[in-house]
Amino acid sequence: MKYAPKSLTPYVSARHYFGSELRRHREEVRMSLVQLADIVNSSKSNLARVETAEMMPPPELPSALDAAFGTGQHFHGLYQLAKREVHPDQYRRYMDLEAQAENITQYGGQVLPGLLQTKDYAYALLRCQEDRTEAQVEERVTARMARQERQRSDSPPLRWAIIDEAVLRRQVGGRKCMAEQLTSLLEQADTPDSKVQVMPFRAGPHSLMGGALTLLRLPNGAEVAYEEGIEAGHLNEDAEAVKKWQRRYDVLRANALSLGESAELIRQVLEDYSSCDTPPN
Repeated sequence: MKYAPKSLTPYVSARHYFGSELRRHREEVRMSLVQLADIVNSSKSNLARVETAEMMPPPELPSALDAAFGTGQHFHGLYQLAKREVHPDQYRRYMDLEAQAENITQYGGQVLPGLLQTKDYAYALLRCQEDRTEAQVEERVTARMARQERQRSDSPPLRWAIIDEAVLRRQVGGRKCMAEQLTSLLEQADTPDSKVQVMPFRAGPHSLMGGALTLLRLPNGAEVAYEEGIEAGHLNEDAEAVKKWQRRYDVLRANALSLGESAELIRQVLEDYSSCDTPPN
């Protein structure tokens, strides 16, 4: 029986249009999925799922497609639109602002902020929510990894994160996952573009306990605050509201461990997860 490719619906969303453009360019040069997969270092099944919009394009695919087809930044541009569709409507405004921000200042009380997460750590977190399908989890992880691309660009924002000690000690995804995550965190603990402080248990209670906060400073000097809860987040663009959150963050930063002390604590906890004396999961 001759294989019949699945019909496409290019005008449903940017992700569907990305997939239809992938097929159109591939068919114009009479290239099979297997041949293209070899060129762009992907798999036939993943490319097929991207074509039919069943899978969000991974971050490295757009530039590989543009190189393969000689399309300039065509797929890169489509991807910038498509990747925002993974997120709920109330989050898209924040996503747009984060992509512009010169300074990204964050507090994570229970889990690491998304910009600091490894792929396996993100998978483990998102799989905790049982109402999500595996495809939805995969989409969210891909989108989260895409947000980190800017940190590896020629002009990354300054990112400053304060994390609670509980984030280091709560095991997410197993010991190997945590060891890899803390290794990655340690590499970002004190660089020209990334700073990490730890809020130790001994500091006691503080005004940001139980939540997560992100402060963004935009190129025009404006600042916004994004408070995040379990199910939803709230974006504050009012200057007075942002000042309130900034003051709370400043107090938190003053009571957190120094950059050097924070790195040392991360290193100590990492040694616990990496210990050969402890049996694996």
